[in-house]
Amino acid sequence: MRKAFICPTKYVQGEDELKNLGYFVKTFGDKAMLIADPFAYDLVKDKLEATQKEFGVTFIRSTDFQGECSRDVVAKIQKFAKDNACACTIGLGGGKAIDTAKCVAAGVNLIICPTIAATDAPTSHSAVLYHDDHSFDDYAYFKQSPSVVLIDTKVIVNAPVRFLVSGMGDALSTYFEARANQQAFKNVNAGLPCGADRAKGERLGYGTFTAYTLAEQCYINLITDGLKAKVACENKCITQAFEKIVETNILLSGLGFESGGLAAAHAINDGLTVMEKKMTRRMFHGEQVSFGTITQLVLENSPREELEEVLEFCCSVGLPVCLKDLAIESVSEEELQAIAEKACIPEESIHNMPFPVTVDMVKDAIKTADKIGSEFKAKYEAK
Repeated sequence: MRKAFICPTKYVQGEDELKNLGYFVKTFGDKAMLIADPFAYDLVKDKLEATQKEFGVTFIRSTDFQGECSRDVVAKIQKFAKDNACACTIGLGGGKAIDTAKCVAAGVNLIICPTIAATDAPTSHSAVLYHDDHSFDDYAYFKQSPSVVLIDTKVIVNAPVRFLVSGMGDALSTYFEARANQQAFKNVNAGLPCGADRAKGERLGYGTFTAYTLAEQCYINLITDGLKAKVACENKCITQAFEKIVETNILLSGLGFESGGLAAAHAINDGLTVMEKKMTRRMFHGEQVSFGTITQLVLENSPREELEEVLEFCCSVGLPVCLKDLAIESVSEEELQAIAEKACIPEESIHNMPFPVTVDMVKDAIKTADKIGSEFKAKYEAK
């Protein structure tokens, strides 16, 4: 049985760690291509200037990145980096900047510096490509994970608390999806290098016990320290609980999902994208995954105690437990059908569940999860 596990070469987390960015750049050379969200760049500009001066390195920025990760943008920045003899690539900011940096680096000499702990993407060897009109294009996989993932907790703690909570929603699914993959003996993305065809099962591998253990610890950390971390972040305090949840959201969940596998929770998230135009406010990835996790537990008939523990946690930190929490005020049978159909397309991770899943099963699970979540939240708020 072939198994696979993938992880960054180095993960560093601490206060003011961005001031050490130049040290890691220096291990590759004197120049780095910096791909950053404009807002994130301005937020940490002083730290970037200080680390360049201290370690004698130069950050080169391209004007081609304007917030979208597309093939055209990636090609332009790759040429710009080559013309400027950049020895490595830095992705700084949120998801689009990070994904663009991954694509530009193509798995070589890559440093990721997230400024929020909203997803588990920073540690992975994959990225999402979009068309220039912002529509989805394709997934990209590279031969290795980032060389360095550098987390500055002073930056993370000063970001809006909603980002940290969303990251908990993304991390919440990690254990349950890894468990489904283990039960179903499904292949995971850790075994998929650049150029392989996942649909044909090329050079894949099953999840390791290590990945499953990390995924399980991810859930334990959320239940024990999630609420404490949220309170700390609301008060801009770096506590042990806050540090643990930042690591949980980014590292534990990142390793757990990529080497443990995805299942129904993320497929439900993808299905919910058909409702984006009807949502009364923009929802974050982890917020949708949170409801996807509850739906997966309904789909697999999880024990009542487990389901209620998840619902209790979500209500305590403010994660969605029903469709109304996702800014969907009403949903028709036709819309539910569309969500379920999108969640069940052949290439979706919902087929990693340890039993055959149909569109009708997903549709009924969403309706049931919505009802259970709504009723539980009403009782929770009435306490």
